Amino acid sequence: MADMQTSGAPTHGVTGIVLAAGAGSRMGRAKALLHTPDGEPWLSRAVFLLRNAGCDRVVVVLGADADVAESLVPAGADVTVVVADRWVEGMSHSLRAGLSGATGTAALIALVDMPDLPLSVVRRILDSPITDDTLRQAMFHGAPGHPVLVGRRHWEALALDIEGDRGARRFLAAHGVDEVECSDLYDGHDIDTPAQLPL
Repeated sequence: MADMQTSGAPTHGVTGIVLAAGAGSRMGRAKALLHTPDGEPWLSRAVFLLRNAGCDRVVVVLGADADVAESLVPAGADVTVVVADRWVEGMSHSLRAGLSGATGTAALIALVDMPDLPLSVVRRILDSPITDDTLRQAMFHGAPGHPVLVGRRHWEALALDIEGDRGARRFLAAHGVDEVECSDLYDGHDIDTPAQLPL
């Protein structure tokens, strides 16, 4: 199946991208299917987080168990689901699929497996002026993390640069990314194994 857009309409501004295509091999199941202890789907939490931070649209990238995961994505004209048909090839294909569905000045890239990411971090990344040349990345104690803001002018070059399971870090470093320290707001961890799940 080709990458497909199932909803949403073009707007100006920032498109939020939630990467949620992986099978979650260390977790034992796709992270797109997980819920918080109070029953909220991680997918729903990520979408609402990006909406509340000021994104005009949200693109959710699914892959493993996409038919089930799609039912957990909040409905709305501002939410688009993209299925990365080659998700098994790694994060690069998922990111490429997300960028293909983005519109506006910039894309804000977030991960579904950071359900505790606070709104304050996302707003810190978005609050400075944004142009189509912006490259901005959240840092946690000096280590690169998410979210990442990529101006439209870089989308095509980034899509060509990434491969396999390697993300955007090499491209960002080579193109002078603005590193924004956020460790005063959050520790930057993602959740990869059942032992890390909150009780």
